[in-house]
Amino acid sequence: MKIIIDDKIPYIRGAFESVAEVIYLSGAKTTPEIVKDADAIVTRTRTICNEKLLKGSSVKFIATATIGYDHIDTDYCNRAGIKWTNAPGCNSKSVEQYIASALMVLAKKKQLRLKNLCIGIVGVGNVGRKVARICELLGMTVLLNDPPRQRAERENAFVSLAQIKHQADIITLHVPLNIKGKDATYHLGNEVFFSDLKRNPILLNSCRGEVIETNALKKALQAGQISDFICDCWENEPNIDLELLAMTELATPHIAGYSKDGKATGTQMSVRAISDFFGLGLNNWSPFGVELPTNSNIKLDGSELSEQEIISAAILHTYDIRNDDAAFKKNPALFEQLRGDYPTRREFPAFTVRAQNTEEATLDKLKELGFKI
Repeated sequence: MKIIIDDKIPYIRGAFESVAEVIYLSGAKTTPEIVKDADAIVTRTRTICNEKLLKGSSVKFIATATIGYDHIDTDYCNRAGIKWTNAPGCNSKSVEQYIASALMVLAKKKQLRLKNLCIGIVGVGNVGRKVARICELLGMTVLLNDPPRQRAERENAFVSLAQIKHQADIITLHVPLNIKGKDATYHLGNEVFFSDLKRNPILLNSCRGEVIETNALKKALQAGQISDFICDCWENEPNIDLELLAMTELATPHIAGYSKDGKATGTQMSVRAISDFFGLGLNNWSPFGVELPTNSNIKLDGSELSEQEIISAAILHTYDIRNDDAAFKKNPALFEQLRGDYPTRREFPAFTVRAQNTEEATLDKLKELGFKI
């Protein structure tokens, strides 16, 4: 069998060589000629897997090592009998880390006590659940909105979007991009959405750029309907709206999920999915060679520091969003290059906190976040 692999798939080299002919694209664009006699494709978001690419090919399976799969024409694949899979939740802890860093930077800059604030989480899937957990650990009031889950689970843990718009000091979006239907999220953030906001909240978008209508957002920022905007996902990437960029508090080039751990997990899920489909015997395969952080030890002295300050120091040691913000705003034309050359970022479990003068309850929270103590 033959497997075509996007050269942007990390840690995958060597996975299939013993069981298949493997072609790495090495920067080449995926074309119908390349995939014509392939059995499987492993890709990320920049390869559009549609009828134009796949018609007449022998492709039977497509694995994308990403959460999102809007680059796969699933309707065509289903009609053509091509199985496909994504990697749901693979980078959820990376996005959790991103949101945690953003909250800590904001709290430090604006002297916010997070435990006094209410956060509304719109979309409570793999990512939203983890964001909710970390916000609860920080003592925040957490409101959850997820209509599909609410209908399926019939629990009262969820609230309406209207309640979030009325009560939340911070709103963070973690929904998939649904263009139509009952749970459509395309331009969820539109003029009506912003006009309904009651508390001039901070808004974060780290899911999909098209969830927010850019012009409506700019008007809302100019009118003060939103106090601050933190953005990782943009409409029309990589050709983003530079006026909106200038209005953001923190801006990054779609890298919230770019931890090395998240990428490694996405690769693992893709390899195992292909193995399971074709019976290749790689169902327990795991990537190796994941880069270590520059400094995995975090030394903390909790003397005269609040619990929030201690947790903030630990989080920002692992990832400081301000570095990505500065690099992106310096040269937004490098959107794709900043993604492609993204530096090593490891998640909380790759770090050990060595603390003194720190209460046991605070150390327990750091443990819950995933840090080694």
